[in-house]
Amino acid sequence: MAFEQSLRRPVAATIRMIVPAGGAKPAPPVGPALGQYRLNLMTFCKDFNARTQHIKPETPMSVLLTAYKDNTFDFIVKSPSVTWYLKKAAGIQAGSGKPGHETVATLSVKHIYEIAKIKQTDPNCQTMPLESICKSIISTARTMGIKVLKELD
Repeated sequence: MAFEQSLRRPVAATIRMIVPAGGAKPAPPVGPALGQYRLNLMTFCKDFNARTQHIKPETPMSVLLTAYKDNTFDFIVKSPSVTWYLKKAAGIQAGSGKPGHETVATLSVKHIYEIAKIKQTDPNCQTMPLESICKSIISTARTMGIKVLKELD
């Protein structure tokens, strides 16, 4: 029991941020979020930028950072949100103001499948079947006013 407790470090906070790929700087949103827990900003910026250097710059990456009371941290980089991928694939700036009544774009199932393959690499989706991820993405597309077709004409 004592050994188990020595492995666990007391957590100060769990921080969620959206940071552009390869663009972490000690400025907002990173600086204020990490500074209040006295975390080393430059270490985070270097590690994050190294992990995301292969991704197109300015891609909004979701970061889940666990800050510990001894001023250390761990972080997980997730892929961008499903809505970001859907907007990029459809070539639109925003979803419909009246989903269900107004269609702003159409996508094929192939687009949905490609997005699902990317999202399957996220830690919380690794155990989910690809079909379930696809269904979830189709639902998100519907709420954005994007119509999903089996094949595009």
